[in-house]
Amino acid sequence: MGGEGHARGKKYIRVKCIYVGHTGENSRKPLIYWTAGVLAYMVAVFHRQSLGVTGIDAAARFGVGSAALSTLAMLQLLVYAAMQIPVGVLVDRLGSKRMLLIGAAVMALGQLLFAVATGLGAAVAGRVLVGCGDAMTFISVIRVVNVWFSPRRNPLIVQLTGILGQFGAVVSAVPLITSLHTYGWTPTFVWAGGLGVVALAAVGLFLRDRRPERPPAALGVRAAWAEPGTRLGMWTHAATQCSSAAFTILWGYPYLVQGQGLSPRTAGVLLTALTLLAMGCGPLLGHLAGRFPLRRSWMVLTVIGSSACAWTLVLLWPGPAPLWTLGLLMLALATNGPGSMVGFDYARTFNPAERIGVATGIVNGGGFAASMSLIALVGVVMDLQDDFRWAFAVQYPIWLLGAVQVIRYRARARRRAALRPTLAPAHA
Repeated sequence: MGGEGHARGKKYIRVKCIYVGHTGENSRKPLIYWTAGVLAYMVAVFHRQSLGVTGIDAAARFGVGSAALSTLAMLQLLVYAAMQIPVGVLVDRLGSKRMLLIGAAVMALGQLLFAVATGLGAAVAGRVLVGCGDAMTFISVIRVVNVWFSPRRNPLIVQLTGILGQFGAVVSAVPLITSLHTYGWTPTFVWAGGLGVVALAAVGLFLRDRRPERPPAALGVRAAWAEPGTRLGMWTHAATQCSSAAFTILWGYPYLVQGQGLSPRTAGVLLTALTLLAMGCGPLLGHLAGRFPLRRSWMVLTVIGSSACAWTLVLLWPGPAPLWTLGLLMLALATNGPGSMVGFDYARTFNPAERIGVATGIVNGGGFAASMSLIALVGVVMDLQDDFRWAFAVQYPIWLLGAVQVIRYRARARRRAALRPTLAPAHA
């Protein structure tokens, strides 16, 4: 942000948000608190992604087909998405630390149950618990950023949060696959559940919390939903995140191994490359979002368009796609996660601090509802056609709808921002 818009935005957020100075001791303490939250988020991402890279083994262990396997992942995301608004309300009321502790404990329990499950019922219960605990984590960490860091630094810190959290996805790729094939199902998921102890220790020992100076309004959910900027953030998150999420959470590994004929190790390397590339894209998009707030929606539309183009190249390629085209696909998908973070920047700039948890929950819930729908649709098409080309083609209507809604709510948000001069930084 720059010029007059930045000055007016600074005036607005100084009134509405809580943050500390950045000199002396205070400049180090927020980083410590944030680091503890990020570590908990890394563990949550590991738990979330662990089903995707073990999908083939899970299908064999529980004796299920593609649709049932997608249902297993979908239920995890359904719980995650459904809990976003209730969790947002609780985060606004109870603070981040308590919610992070509860979330870490619930996810660890879910992984331990998944480790000993031999039937689909116990497996479902385990993934539901993972989704429940996961839902409590990211919103809580985002609130830590909003509470302890200045608005000027917020977009970059949020991007770094998403990037560092993806180290959990790195651990859930090659290392988890290797452990599964070396030690077996139960030992692998037992040690996976044990990572929850790391999150509990980090949050309990090093995170300090602050509650809002004013209690959340009783109609915070309604007010946040009525704000066009919140819905702009929700559609941003939905349209940008869904392709990469469906690929990494469940369908990427089976597609690369069964659809493209790659070895399990090569598939794991590509999934790891996707994560590492996303880590490189995040700071760039975070810097651009803060530097050019009036161009955030164009960044979002570029992410959607590049994903659609890369998938079109791979899906239309006759026979197995060459490795370089799959590399381009990984690069395009790597922009999805960082692009979806722009949605949280919309939630922050359009909503006051006392309802930031609710607004963030709406944005996050929309993204995971889209991801859940895509995972389910791919599974249904795979059972009907047994063809990954047709299965992944279901992404195109989702991209189209998301792009139309981003353009629609961008216009509404800009009109409302023009009527409220103190909300200048909320330009879309």
